[in-house]
Amino acid sequence: MITRDRMFYRFSAYGFLKNLRFFEPFILLFFRDAGLSFLEIGFLFSIRDLATNLLEVPTGVYADAFGRRRSMVMAFVAYILSFIIFYLFSGFALYAVGMVLFAFGEAFRTGTHKALILEYLRLNDMQHLKVEYYGHTRGASQLGSALNSLIAAALVFYSGDYRYVFIASILPYVVDLINLATYPPELDGELVELRRGTVGEQLRGTLQTFFGVFRDASAMRAILNSSGFDAFYKATKEYLQPILQAFALSLPILVSVDGTKRSAAIIGIIYFGIYLLTSYASRNSARLGNQFSSVAQGINLTFLIGAAFLGVAGLSAQLQWNVVAILVFLGLYVLHNLRRPMNVAFISDQISNKVMAAGLSAESQFTTIFLAIISPILGALADWLGVGAALACLGVAMLVMGLLVQVQDGRRDV
Repeated sequence: MITRDRMFYRFSAYGFLKNLRFFEPFILLFFRDAGLSFLEIGFLFSIRDLATNLLEVPTGVYADAFGRRRSMVMAFVAYILSFIIFYLFSGFALYAVGMVLFAFGEAFRTGTHKALILEYLRLNDMQHLKVEYYGHTRGASQLGSALNSLIAAALVFYSGDYRYVFIASILPYVVDLINLATYPPELDGELVELRRGTVGEQLRGTLQTFFGVFRDASAMRAILNSSGFDAFYKATKEYLQPILQAFALSLPILVSVDGTKRSAAIIGIIYFGIYLLTSYASRNSARLGNQFSSVAQGINLTFLIGAAFLGVAGLSAQLQWNVVAILVFLGLYVLHNLRRPMNVAFISDQISNKVMAAGLSAESQFTTIFLAIISPILGALADWLGVGAALACLGVAMLVMGLLVQVQDGRRDV
């Protein structure tokens, strides 16, 4: 049974506030409204992911060697600057600048907060509760996403402009920055006090342990399995937005309202329902894991099911069976949140706690490599074949990868 102490609620608050990204339910529609093609949008996502990839390892090492809390604060400053860019400016080039700033935020954040949680569990002898604890805090994140959808829909509905969602996102991020900056210092892990002449030694020691992860076949397979699934999910999840838009505009409601406002209302309500379900899924991920003979079996099977969901969603969208496509996409969202805590726990069993942030950042690094490849390909396919056919093609590719990165049980002694 997990302990709902002060830090549990602060960890949950972090995820809740972090997911108040009011632009997320409309990001692809925002770019389309700005006149960008799917290929250009794919390149923007690729720029973000490549920039994140270049920064992942040094920022992960920085977090482990010099302070995970400081890394999180830097992440949120970069996010806020990117929101300002998207609100004030327009055009592919300036959007690319905004994406690079966003990438700085992602690179400093990804893996680092998980490492803070895992360090807290280690210090309090609760490592056996990793799946349940992380699942519950992730559930709070999904509740934030659910509320985010309604607020974002209201902003777009009353303004008639997607741009305002960026400036509104600054407020919760400032509050979260304050929350992170005041985390207990012991969560930074085993750090040596910074002194002149010790910086290089700290970096060398951390890098040596970090690169040791890549010599461990079981750790690498676990990382590739997790990052592969996440890459396909993240590359395709925004493509639910044009499907929802087409569905909203086909409904005989709010017909006297502008198309942007009309679709915003429907999209916000549907995303609200989606994230309520994903929140429930995250909180019950440990229960799902117990249904399998092992965590590895659950991870492997859910990868293949996710690929099937993506393929069916794409085929349904191509046939204009929008309700079916939305429901199957919903299944993919839920599945991602059910398996994510299992992946984090499984990977953490393969990596030394001393470089947990760096190891989990390695997972994020591979995710961004895959995303940088997948996003422009998906965009080009969507321009050429249509959104549905493009998603169906990605479903087939995901199935192939799922068969190649099967994991096996095994625990690393650390």
